[in-house]
Amino acid sequence: MIYLKNAWPFLLCGLLFGCSTKINDYEKSETQFDIKQYFNGSVIGWGMVQDYSLHVTRRFCVELQGRWQEDKGVLAETFYFTDGEVSYRNWQLLKQKDGSYQGSAGDVKGLAFGVHKGFAFQLQYSLLLKVDDDTYKVDMDDWMYQLDEFRVINKTSINKFGVKVAEVNLFFDKETPAKRCTDAFKS
Repeated sequence: MIYLKNAWPFLLCGLLFGCSTKINDYEKSETQFDIKQYFNGSVIGWGMVQDYSLHVTRRFCVELQGRWQEDKGVLAETFYFTDGEVSYRNWQLLKQKDGSYQGSAGDVKGLAFGVHKGFAFQLQYSLLLKVDDDTYKVDMDDWMYQLDEFRVINKTSINKFGVKVAEVNLFFDKETPAKRCTDAFKS
């Protein structure tokens, strides 16, 4: 009985780390998410940022414009936040021979690394995140799940020192590219 009493921390660690999702979990899916095809042309998305307690701290709309030439892509993002802030990120993406992706952007420290299996795509990178007058380096674990040919759900975990400090949830829709973010939050 004393062995079980002292074993609970190890059991808890096993449960926490043994249940995490891995990209290979989606390998046998019949649907294949091709980010070169999906993020080519105009895409619009709506999202929210939640803090560590899952309280919504910001809402936004994002317009994306993607262009690919062979295995090189540019993904220009314009974010419109409900508080009036507008920000930009321009990704430079390169598909590797093994099917994985590498990317860079102005506010990304180092390289981003992405891989897809089935209907899922995971992109991991370090972001220089501006908050008021300070800039923090945070680690981003970005997961995209293709629902159908037009819609993708994106869930991003924002971590600092290995601890989740926020998350972003985003819904992309390629079927309605004519809609503009400048009209998204008008009543």
